[in-house]
Amino acid sequence: MVEVKLTVNDREETVLLDPRDSLSDLLREKLQLTGTHVGCDHGACGACTVHLDGTPVRSCIVLATRCVGSTVRTIEGTRTDALMNIVRRHFHEKHALQCGFCTPGMLMMSVDIIRRYGVPTESQVRSELSGQICRCTGYMGIVSAIQSAAREIHEEKDA
Repeated sequence: MVEVKLTVNDREETVLLDPRDSLSDLLREKLQLTGTHVGCDHGACGACTVHLDGTPVRSCIVLATRCVGSTVRTIEGTRTDALMNIVRRHFHEKHALQCGFCTPGMLMMSVDIIRRYGVPTESQVRSELSGQICRCTGYMGIVSAIQSAAREIHEEKDA
């Protein structure tokens, strides 16, 4: 067993785990943060996307032992994030969710896209979402939600 110290959703955590455990194992099994979904267990679907030191990562393929001293933000850690709340509202308004399995990863990636691009074009959104799989929506609502949320956020900054 290995001791890992890191910050998760603004809380200092110390966890004992097997050296082979992934970040998603740590989050879901050790910390009971089950909002991080695991779909494929090899980084292809994006459902497990979290922010590691401010960068979106697939938590199922990141070894937890590599996260010593890092800061992790999961979907549970975004409840009071104003930008995320705008994105969530637009996902609802644009019918960008159906079964909800991919939603936490999509939301985490969406916030990152808006932070990096400001108001992204459709092609930028689609390119950035290329590693996020949704089997239900066809992506039109998701792309629309991200763009409309980005426009609202941009308009608020300009006001």
